[in-house]
Amino acid sequence: MTHRARHYSAFTLVELLVVIAIIGILVALLLPAIQAAREAARRAQCQNNLKQIGVALHNFEGTNRVYPSSYEGVPGSPGNWSAQVLLLPYLEQGSMYEEVELDKGCTAIYIGGIRLSAHRIPTYLCPDEINDKVRYDDSGQPKHWPLSYGYNVGTWFVWDPIAKRGGNGAFYPYSRLTPAAFTDGLTSTLAFAEVKAYEPYFRNLGQTGSVPMPTDPSQTCLGGDFKPNTGHTEWSEGRCHQTGVTATFTPNTKLMCSNGGQQYDVNWTNQQEGIAGAAASTFAAITSRSYHAGGIVNAVLMDGSVRPISDSIELSVWQALATRNGGEAITVP
Repeated sequence: MTHRARHYSAFTLVELLVVIAIIGILVALLLPAIQAAREAARRAQCQNNLKQIGVALHNFEGTNRVYPSSYEGVPGSPGNWSAQVLLLPYLEQGSMYEEVELDKGCTAIYIGGIRLSAHRIPTYLCPDEINDKVRYDDSGQPKHWPLSYGYNVGTWFVWDPIAKRGGNGAFYPYSRLTPAAFTDGLTSTLAFAEVKAYEPYFRNLGQTGSVPMPTDPSQTCLGGDFKPNTGHTEWSEGRCHQTGVTATFTPNTKLMCSNGGQQYDVNWTNQQEGIAGAAASTFAAITSRSYHAGGIVNAVLMDGSVRPISDSIELSVWQALATRNGGEAITVP
Protein backbone atom coordinates (compact mmCIF):
# COMPACT_ATOMS: atom_id res chain seq x y z
CA MET A 1 0.00 0.00 0.00
CA THR A 2 1.28 3.37 -0.97
CA HIS A 3 1.10 6.14 1.61
CA ARG A 4 1.18 9.67 0.42
CA ALA A 5 2.63 12.31 2.63
CA ARG A 6 0.18 14.93 3.80
CA HIS A 7 1.23 18.54 3.58
CA TYR A 8 -0.27 21.07 6.02
CA SER A 9 -0.16 24.76 5.28
CA ALA A 10 0.41 27.20 8.15
CA PHE A 11 -0.01 30.93 8.65
CA THR A 12 2.99 32.87 7.74
CA LEU A 13 4.19 35.59 10.08
CA VAL A 14 2.89 38.24 7.69
CA GLU A 15 -0.57 36.65 7.57
CA LEU A 16 -0.68 36.43 11.36
CA LEU A 17 0.23 40.08 11.70
CA VAL A 18 -2.51 41.02 9.20
CA VAL A 19 -5.10 39.05 11.19
CA ILE A 20 -4.03 40.71 14.42
CA ALA A 21 -4.21 44.12 12.77
CA ILE A 22 -7.74 43.41 11.49
CA ILE A 23 -8.86 42.29 14.95
CA GLY A 24 -7.36 45.44 16.42
CA ILE A 25 -9.23 47.62 13.95
CA LEU A 26 -12.52 45.84 14.68
CA VAL A 27 -12.04 46.28 18.44
CA ALA A 28 -11.21 49.96 17.93
CA LEU A 29 -14.39 50.37 15.88
CA LEU A 30 -16.61 48.49 18.33
CA LEU A 31 -15.25 49.89 21.61
CA PRO A 32 -16.79 53.39 21.26
CA ALA A 33 -20.16 51.81 20.44
CA ILE A 34 -19.92 49.58 23.51
CA GLN A 35 -18.95 52.52 25.70
CA ALA A 36 -21.79 54.60 24.29
CA ALA A 37 -24.26 51.79 24.99
CA ARG A 38 -23.01 51.50 28.57
CA GLU A 39 -23.25 55.26 29.08
CA ALA A 40 -26.80 55.24 27.69
CA ALA A 41 -27.71 52.48 30.13
CA ARG A 42 -26.19 54.39 33.06
CA ARG A 43 -28.00 57.58 32.05
CA ALA A 44 -31.27 55.65 31.77
CA GLN A 45 -30.75 54.24 35.27
CA CYS A 46 -30.02 57.74 36.55
CA GLN A 47 -33.25 59.01 35.02
CA ASN A 48 -35.12 56.07 36.53
CA ASN A 49 -33.77 57.00 39.97
CA LEU A 50 -35.12 60.52 39.53
CA LYS A 51 -38.44 59.13 38.33
CA GLN A 52 -38.71 57.14 41.55
CA ILE A 53 -37.91 60.26 43.57
CA GLY A 54 -40.61 62.16 41.68
CA VAL A 55 -43.17 59.44 42.42
CA ALA A 56 -42.10 59.40 46.08
CA LEU A 57 -42.55 63.17 46.23
CA HIS A 58 -46.11 62.90 44.97
CA ASN A 59 -46.92 60.04 47.32
CA PHE A 60 -45.55 62.10 50.23
CA GLU A 61 -47.81 65.00 49.27
CA GLY A 62 -50.77 62.67 48.81
CA THR A 63 -50.31 61.35 52.34
CA ASN A 64 -49.33 64.53 54.16
CA ARG A 65 -51.04 67.18 51.97
CA VAL A 66 -47.75 69.11 51.88
CA TYR A 67 -44.36 68.55 50.29
CA PRO A 68 -41.35 67.68 52.46
CA SER A 69 -39.07 70.42 53.75
CA SER A 70 -35.38 70.64 52.97
CA TYR A 71 -34.46 70.55 56.65
CA GLU A 72 -36.51 68.98 59.41
CA GLY A 73 -35.96 68.49 63.11
CA VAL A 74 -36.98 69.71 66.53
CA PRO A 75 -35.78 73.34 66.85
CA GLY A 76 -32.97 73.60 69.36
CA SER A 77 -32.07 69.91 69.03
CA PRO A 78 -29.29 68.27 66.98
CA GLY A 79 -31.87 67.00 64.50
CA ASN A 80 -31.18 68.21 60.96
CA TRP A 81 -32.83 65.68 58.68
CA SER A 82 -33.02 66.07 54.90
CA ALA A 83 -35.90 65.86 52.46
CA GLN A 84 -34.23 62.68 51.20
CA VAL A 85 -34.78 61.14 54.64
CA LEU A 86 -38.42 62.22 54.74
CA LEU A 87 -38.99 60.46 51.40
CA LEU A 88 -37.62 57.11 52.59
CA PRO A 89 -41.02 55.48 53.33
CA TYR A 90 -42.04 56.15 49.73
CA LEU A 91 -38.88 54.53 48.32
CA GLU A 92 -39.40 51.14 49.98
CA GLN A 93 -37.16 52.21 52.88
CA GLY A 94 -39.89 52.40 55.52
CA SER A 95 -38.03 50.22 58.02
CA MET A 96 -35.08 52.62 57.96
CA TYR A 97 -37.34 55.64 58.37
CA GLU A 98 -38.93 54.06 61.44
CA GLU A 99 -35.57 54.49 63.21
CA VAL A 100 -35.48 58.25 62.59
CA GLU A 101 -35.95 60.48 65.63
CA LEU A 102 -36.28 64.13 64.65
CA ASP A 103 -34.75 65.41 67.88
CA LYS A 104 -31.54 63.42 67.35
CA GLY A 105 -28.65 64.04 64.98
CA CYS A 106 -28.46 61.92 61.85
CA THR A 107 -25.20 60.30 63.01
CA ALA A 108 -26.56 59.36 66.45
CA ILE A 109 -28.85 56.55 65.25
CA TYR A 110 -27.47 53.10 64.43
CA ILE A 111 -29.04 50.36 62.33
CA GLY A 112 -27.35 46.98 62.37
CA GLY A 113 -24.32 48.45 64.11
CA ILE A 114 -23.85 51.09 61.40
CA ARG A 115 -24.92 54.72 61.57
CA LEU A 116 -28.13 55.37 59.68
CA SER A 117 -26.29 58.13 57.82
CA ALA A 118 -23.68 55.63 56.58
CA HIS A 119 -26.17 53.35 54.87
CA ARG A 120 -26.13 53.42 51.08
CA ILE A 121 -29.45 54.34 49.42
CA PRO A 122 -29.20 53.08 45.81
CA THR A 123 -31.98 55.35 44.51
CA TYR A 124 -29.99 58.42 45.56
CA LEU A 125 -26.88 57.46 43.56
CA CYS A 126 -26.23 57.92 39.86
CA PRO A 127 -24.36 54.98 38.25
CA ASP A 128 -21.89 57.49 36.75
CA GLU A 129 -20.88 58.88 40.15
CA ILE A 130 -17.17 58.08 40.53
CA ASN A 131 -17.17 58.59 44.32
CA ASP A 132 -19.89 56.18 45.33
CA LYS A 133 -18.15 55.29 48.57
CA VAL A 134 -18.58 55.65 52.31
CA ARG A 135 -17.11 58.58 54.20
CA TYR A 136 -15.34 57.68 57.45
CA ASP A 137 -15.03 59.58 60.71
CA ASP A 138 -11.70 60.37 62.38
CA SER A 139 -11.65 56.99 64.12
CA GLY A 140 -12.12 55.07 60.85
CA GLN A 141 -15.79 54.23 61.37
CA PRO A 142 -18.36 54.67 58.56
CA LYS A 143 -20.13 58.00 59.08
CA HIS A 144 -21.86 59.14 55.88
CA TRP A 145 -22.74 57.98 52.38
CA PRO A 146 -22.94 60.52 49.54
CA LEU A 147 -25.76 61.24 47.10
CA SER A 148 -26.23 62.34 43.50
CA TYR A 149 -29.48 64.32 43.62
CA GLY A 150 -30.03 67.64 45.37
CA TYR A 151 -33.37 69.26 46.16
CA ASN A 152 -34.07 72.68 44.66
CA VAL A 153 -33.79 75.50 47.22
CA GLY A 154 -34.10 78.24 44.60
CA THR A 155 -31.77 80.67 42.93
CA TRP A 156 -29.69 82.15 45.78
CA PHE A 157 -31.48 83.05 49.05
CA VAL A 158 -32.37 79.93 51.03
CA TRP A 159 -33.31 80.72 54.64
CA ASP A 160 -33.59 83.58 57.15
CA PRO A 161 -33.35 82.07 60.67
CA ILE A 162 -34.68 85.22 62.34
CA ALA A 163 -37.75 85.83 60.21
CA LYS A 164 -38.18 82.07 59.57
CA ARG A 165 -38.53 82.88 55.89
CA GLY A 166 -37.55 80.57 53.05
CA GLY A 167 -36.35 81.15 49.52
CA ASN A 168 -38.06 80.87 46.15
CA GLY A 169 -37.34 77.20 45.46
CA ALA A 170 -39.42 74.05 45.88
CA PHE A 171 -37.93 73.35 49.32
CA TYR A 172 -36.64 75.25 52.34
CA PRO A 173 -36.24 74.52 56.10
CA TYR A 174 -39.45 73.62 57.92
CA SER A 175 -41.51 74.42 54.82
CA ARG A 176 -45.08 73.21 54.52
CA LEU A 177 -45.63 73.98 50.85
CA THR A 178 -48.75 72.75 49.09
CA PRO A 179 -49.30 72.44 45.34
CA ALA A 180 -51.13 75.78 45.45
CA ALA A 181 -47.83 77.49 46.40
CA PHE A 182 -46.41 76.59 42.97
CA THR A 183 -48.10 79.31 40.97
CA ASP A 184 -45.59 78.83 38.15
CA GLY A 185 -46.98 75.31 37.82
CA LEU A 186 -45.62 71.94 38.91
CA THR A 187 -44.69 71.28 35.28
CA SER A 188 -42.37 74.30 35.27
CA THR A 189 -40.65 73.96 38.63
CA LEU A 190 -37.50 72.00 39.37
CA ALA A 191 -37.66 69.44 42.19
CA PHE A 192 -34.29 67.63 42.20
CA ALA A 193 -31.20 67.89 39.98
CA GLU A 194 -27.94 66.01 39.79
CA VAL A 195 -24.92 66.94 41.90
CA LYS A 196 -21.43 65.49 42.26
CA ALA A 197 -20.27 63.90 45.49
CA TYR A 198 -17.18 64.85 47.52
CA GLU A 199 -17.14 68.44 46.28
CA PRO A 200 -15.05 71.27 47.78
CA TYR A 201 -16.96 74.18 49.28
CA PHE A 202 -16.79 77.27 51.46
CA ARG A 203 -19.29 77.83 54.26
CA ASN A 204 -20.12 80.04 57.23
CA LEU A 205 -18.64 83.35 56.19
CA GLY A 206 -21.68 84.64 58.05
CA GLN A 207 -22.31 87.91 56.22
CA THR A 208 -25.33 89.60 57.78
CA GLY A 209 -28.02 91.40 55.87
CA SER A 210 -28.71 90.82 52.21
CA VAL A 211 -25.89 89.31 50.16
CA PRO A 212 -26.12 90.22 46.45
CA MET A 213 -26.45 87.25 44.10
CA PRO A 214 -23.28 86.88 42.00
CA THR A 215 -23.58 87.31 38.25
CA ASP A 216 -20.12 85.91 37.47
CA PRO A 217 -18.58 82.71 38.89
CA SER A 218 -15.53 84.62 40.16
CA GLN A 219 -17.82 86.59 42.48
CA THR A 220 -18.45 83.47 44.58
CA CYS A 221 -14.86 83.46 45.90
CA LEU A 222 -16.02 85.18 49.08
CA GLY A 223 -14.23 82.93 51.54
CA GLY A 224 -15.34 81.24 54.72
CA ASP A 225 -14.58 77.87 56.28
CA PHE A 226 -13.09 75.76 53.47
CA LYS A 227 -13.83 72.05 53.12
CA PRO A 228 -11.80 70.41 50.35
CA ASN A 229 -13.83 67.28 49.65
CA THR A 230 -16.93 66.73 51.78
CA GLY A 231 -19.74 68.50 49.91
CA HIS A 232 -22.72 66.29 49.01
CA THR A 233 -21.37 63.42 51.09
CA GLU A 234 -24.17 63.35 53.70
CA TRP A 235 -27.47 62.18 52.22
CA SER A 236 -29.26 62.33 55.57
CA GLU A 237 -28.31 65.88 56.58
CA GLY A 238 -30.71 68.66 55.62
CA ARG A 239 -28.26 71.53 55.08
CA CYS A 240 -28.25 72.61 51.46
CA HIS A 241 -24.50 72.28 50.89
CA GLN A 242 -24.96 68.55 51.54
CA THR A 243 -28.32 67.70 50.01
CA GLY A 244 -29.43 70.70 47.95
CA VAL A 245 -28.81 72.61 44.76
CA THR A 246 -29.38 76.21 43.64
CA ALA A 247 -29.69 77.79 40.19
CA THR A 248 -27.31 80.68 40.76
CA PHE A 249 -25.39 79.38 37.74
CA THR A 250 -26.21 76.98 34.92
CA PRO A 251 -25.34 73.27 35.23
CA ASN A 252 -21.66 72.31 35.17
CA THR A 253 -20.51 75.93 35.54
CA LYS A 254 -17.04 75.99 37.08
CA LEU A 255 -16.72 78.17 40.18
CA MET A 256 -12.93 78.27 40.41
CA CYS A 257 -11.58 79.63 43.70
CA SER A 258 -8.14 79.47 45.26
CA ASN A 259 -7.29 78.05 48.67
CA GLY A 260 -3.82 77.25 49.94
CA GLY A 261 -2.31 77.94 46.54
CA GLN A 262 -4.59 75.46 44.75
CA GLN A 263 -7.59 76.00 42.51
CA TYR A 264 -10.89 74.26 43.28
CA ASP A 265 -14.25 74.07 41.53
CA VAL A 266 -16.35 74.98 44.57
CA ASN A 267 -19.79 75.61 46.01
CA TRP A 268 -20.39 78.45 48.47
CA THR A 269 -22.81 78.82 51.40
CA ASN A 270 -22.94 81.96 53.51
CA GLN A 271 -24.34 80.22 56.60
CA GLN A 272 -25.34 76.68 57.42
CA GLU A 273 -28.99 76.28 58.29
CA GLY A 274 -29.86 75.39 61.87
CA ILE A 275 -26.71 76.62 63.62
CA ALA A 276 -27.68 77.67 67.15
CA GLY A 277 -27.37 81.42 67.67
CA ALA A 278 -26.59 82.19 64.03
CA ALA A 279 -28.30 85.36 62.80
CA ALA A 280 -26.93 85.37 59.25
CA SER A 281 -29.16 84.14 56.45
CA THR A 282 -28.31 81.25 54.17
CA PHE A 283 -27.38 82.30 50.64
CA ALA A 284 -25.86 79.62 48.45
CA ALA A 285 -24.34 78.93 45.06
CA ILE A 286 -24.55 75.14 44.80
CA THR A 287 -24.19 74.10 41.19
CA SER A 288 -25.83 71.12 39.53
CA ARG A 289 -23.09 68.91 38.06
CA SER A 290 -22.80 65.43 36.57
CA TYR A 291 -20.37 63.03 34.91
CA HIS A 292 -22.64 62.35 31.93
CA ALA A 293 -21.23 62.83 28.44
CA GLY A 294 -22.33 65.83 26.43
CA GLY A 295 -22.71 68.27 29.32
CA ILE A 296 -26.04 66.83 30.45
CA VAL A 297 -27.51 66.81 33.95
CA ASN A 298 -30.69 64.92 34.71
CA ALA A 299 -33.46 66.55 36.70
CA VAL A 300 -37.00 65.81 37.87
CA LEU A 301 -39.71 68.46 37.94
CA MET A 302 -42.39 68.81 40.58
CA ASP A 303 -44.91 67.06 38.32
CA GLY A 304 -42.67 63.97 38.33
CA SER A 305 -41.39 64.30 34.76
CA VAL A 306 -37.69 63.68 34.22
CA ARG A 307 -35.70 65.89 31.86
CA PRO A 308 -32.09 65.86 30.62
CA ILE A 309 -30.87 69.45 30.91
CA SER A 310 -27.99 70.70 28.79
CA ASP A 311 -25.39 72.92 30.41
CA SER A 312 -25.96 75.27 27.46
CA ILE A 313 -29.38 76.18 28.83
CA GLU A 314 -29.97 79.93 29.15
CA LEU A 315 -29.37 81.13 32.72
CA SER A 316 -32.71 82.95 32.76
CA VAL A 317 -34.53 79.72 31.87
CA TRP A 318 -32.61 77.68 34.44
CA GLN A 319 -33.34 80.20 37.17
CA ALA A 320 -37.00 80.37 36.14
CA LEU A 321 -37.18 76.58 36.54
CA ALA A 322 -35.84 76.95 40.08
CA THR A 323 -38.58 79.35 41.23
CA ARG A 324 -42.01 78.17 42.31
CA ASN A 325 -43.77 81.52 42.03
CA GLY A 326 -41.62 83.81 39.90
CA GLY A 327 -44.30 84.38 37.27
CA GLU A 328 -41.93 83.57 34.39
CA ALA A 329 -43.29 82.27 31.11
CA ILE A 330 -40.87 79.57 29.93
CA THR A 331 -40.73 76.54 27.70
CA VAL A 332 -39.21 73.66 29.62
CA PRO A 333 -36.36 72.18 27.56
